[in-house]
Amino acid sequence: MAEPEGSDQITGLRDLKRERNRVLTAETAWRLFIERGYDNVTVADICAAAEIAPRTFHRYFASKDDVVGEPVRYMTSLMAEHIAGAPAGMPDQAVLRSAMHKLGVFVVEHRDWLGALRTVIQNSVHLRESHQGVPPEREQEIIAMLAARRGESGEPGWRQRLLVAYAVTAFRIWHDEYLRGKVSDPLKQLDEMFATIEATESRPGLEGHSLGGK
Repeated sequence: MAEPEGSDQITGLRDLKRERNRVLTAETAWRLFIERGYDNVTVADICAAAEIAPRTFHRYFASKDDVVGEPVRYMTSLMAEHIAGAPAGMPDQAVLRSAMHKLGVFVVEHRDWLGALRTVIQNSVHLRESHQGVPPEREQEIIAMLAARRGESGEPGWRQRLLVAYAVTAFRIWHDEYLRGKVSDPLKQLDEMFATIEATESRPGLEGHSLGGK
């Protein structure tokens, strides 16, 4: 049966509203985590502050732990958009470098907020154990995105896996040093870190084996 005229627009508006409500719920939870500490905030507290029912909260998040992972989800979506929009002939290496730079801009623009959340994680034993950088499934998503833009399928090769591991590790180190106030020119340093990776990959003995290739 054909969809009613305008149904796509209605669905799009519903998705937009859902995403907006998800973000507002997450922001409310983060504010409480920052004010009281993660371990002292319950889902009921979040629902009361956001003026929503528990069932509404659970439409967006399985638990309050999922709320803490929301920045990673959002940053992964930024990467997905950037990778999908990269020119078809651009090497994976260059695509990742530009995508990580874009994430760096996001971090710089939201430094206070991300720094506060970092403190929340450090002050919670549970979060310190469960939020140790980018989870493996996120790395797999990035690898899959790079493969998809080349029209490839199947298991990724070790070179692509190593390339993504390099990029994720470099970004994690940069992110940590920046939020700790150890970086004076953050975006320049981020670019320098990726230039160092590329120089390492192209050193003698690895010619013809660039990690950015297929």
